[in-house]
Amino acid sequence: MDKFISQTDSSLKKKKRRWKPKGRQPENSYYEEVSNLLQGIHFKRDELIEYLHILQDEFGVLYDKHLVALSTIINLPLAEIYEVATFYAHFNIIKNAETYEPIKVVRVCESLTCELFGAHTLLDSLKVCENKNIKVVPGPCMGRCDVAPTVCVGKNYVDQASIQSVTETIKNKDFEAVIPEYITLDQYKKDGGYSISKKVRDGQIDNAEIIKILKESGLKGKGGAGFPTGMKWEIVSKYNGTKYVAVNGDEGEPGTFKDRNYLEKDPHRFLEGALIASLFIKATNVYIYMRDEYPAVIKILKDEISKLENEKIIKKGHFVIRRGAGAYICGEESAMIESIEGKRGLPRHRPPYVAEVGLFNSPTLTNNLETLFWIRDILEKGPNWFAEKGTGGNKGFHSFSISGRVKEPGVKVAPAGITIQELIDDYCGGMKEDHIFKGYLPGGASGGILPASMNKIPLDYGSKELTDAGCFLGSAAIVVLSDKDSMRDVALNLLKFFEEESCGQCTPCRVGTEKTVKLMKEKIWNKEKLADLSEVMSQASICGLGQAATNPLNSVLKYFGNEISYE
Repeated sequence: MDKFISQTDSSLKKKKRRWKPKGRQPENSYYEEVSNLLQGIHFKRDELIEYLHILQDEFGVLYDKHLVALSTIINLPLAEIYEVATFYAHFNIIKNAETYEPIKVVRVCESLTCELFGAHTLLDSLKVCENKNIKVVPGPCMGRCDVAPTVCVGKNYVDQASIQSVTETIKNKDFEAVIPEYITLDQYKKDGGYSISKKVRDGQIDNAEIIKILKESGLKGKGGAGFPTGMKWEIVSKYNGTKYVAVNGDEGEPGTFKDRNYLEKDPHRFLEGALIASLFIKATNVYIYMRDEYPAVIKILKDEISKLENEKIIKKGHFVIRRGAGAYICGEESAMIESIEGKRGLPRHRPPYVAEVGLFNSPTLTNNLETLFWIRDILEKGPNWFAEKGTGGNKGFHSFSISGRVKEPGVKVAPAGITIQELIDDYCGGMKEDHIFKGYLPGGASGGILPASMNKIPLDYGSKELTDAGCFLGSAAIVVLSDKDSMRDVALNLLKFFEEESCGQCTPCRVGTEKTVKLMKEKIWNKEKLADLSEVMSQASICGLGQAATNPLNSVLKYFGNEISYE
């Protein structure tokens, strides 16, 4: 038996000669390129997505041989890097490329509003622009619905795009983001900026007073859930040890663009709000999770945060910017936390809630960007300044992102409890010429669809009339539809979006969205099957995406059934 299990000197030498490391090994040239690009970086696991951004910013795409090199450099399994990179829509992996040139991606927004204004025709026409250096692809909502249709050429947005304007942009190689004029740090300080945060830091305004003011103001989270801000702050402040603030700037709900609007005009009002939140809970860091679709905003924030550090208003590194990479699901707070940690943006099972076990397993205060934008004003002017701006017994106001068939789309700051008819007539200049009001989305893609006959419903969180109608306000993204729009096509566009954006973690959402879209593409709908799918998805999905995905379908069946043929 010994002769079968013993190792002779000869066999050992043969093994040694043929042995080599398992798995793909980095090629020298690719290894050097990645090493030089990441030179001076102290590698951290949670910054994986940022490393991927750095590579793609440099080369236009992610070449697989660069990823092999990255795996070796940061000592992370290649499978894990691929797992993360393939999860996010903005990362484009190219395999087996021996030679390469920088590639520019042209993304044509195919969200509902852009589709209403001819996005699909534009996408088809722009395919003629494709070559080895230009790639034309469809993309989800880019947060510019007020200037639809929009096309992103590299990092430069072409608003109210046409074939001519896009091709001209490509020809001129205008690929970089255009930075708008905004209120700088010096300008903001002249108007009393950072005086409130200083009072909070110095103890002139204590936590008890802050909570009292926030609760009396009636401020609720502006991201969609509408949770009372004062209550959330109070809950997180009671935990001990390391704590974080995580700002949700992943404004991915189709039809929403308010956060971008505020940051492109007055970034420090938000930054001061974030600083006050940090001081309130004694946070170790503030993580700002920002859409990759907002390159101008990211540049503005980086520049202005650097100024705050230089003036010692914040400690260096206290504010950390994390770029998203094109995943709608990361608007869900626990998925955002996962993405900030450099992982796939998969929603967590709850409990525990992120307030207790959030970023890096520590208590975390998560707030929407706009929520923090109003903190300074509320503390400075008092709770009544905000609370009294509502109507019909509702407190405060909303920043309505209004797009679609109105004359004057845009961000409209209006009282909580206002109606859609008042918004159209008093804030948007009425309907576009030759368009008759037919229906509207009161809360973005997942908020449902209502007919024009229900134009007197108060728009606010917790509105009984809105809830009874099977809808909700969400991020206050309103898309106005007219007699020239097919409600069947509107609902199908929204369900396609949810199908594409499902993270795939849970079966009801992953399979349900796919099956729903397939059934809705049929000329004749199977009402019973669609209703069954909707019920299963709403009851069994892990997070709000799957739970609310079929709201547009349900609304069409309920209010616009005359436009549908049934089996």
